Amino acid sequence: MSVKEDFENLLDKLQVERDEINLKLHLASMEAKQEFEEAEKQWHRLKIKAAEIADESVETSEEFIAKAKIVGEELKDAYYRIGKRLAD
Repeated sequence: MSVKEDFENLLDKLQVERDEINLKLHLASMEAKQEFEEAEKQWHRLKIKAAEIADESVETSEEFIAKAKIVGEELKDAYYRIGKRLAD
């Protein structure tokens, strides 16, 4: 699997986690809400990077994709922490 495909799979998984958390937020503590707001900022930046990567007319380096993937992994960890708080 290529780095680009890996990144696209990560985006799909993040979208599902994001949607599930968003549904549970009304029950969340203020701390979880604040962390989710910060994660939302990262999500929007990541979506912009994903659009750049998907745009065939824009040349993207493996390094750029790898950095975007790191941001995605950090976002995945944040979603996990938020989801865990909501489950408790």
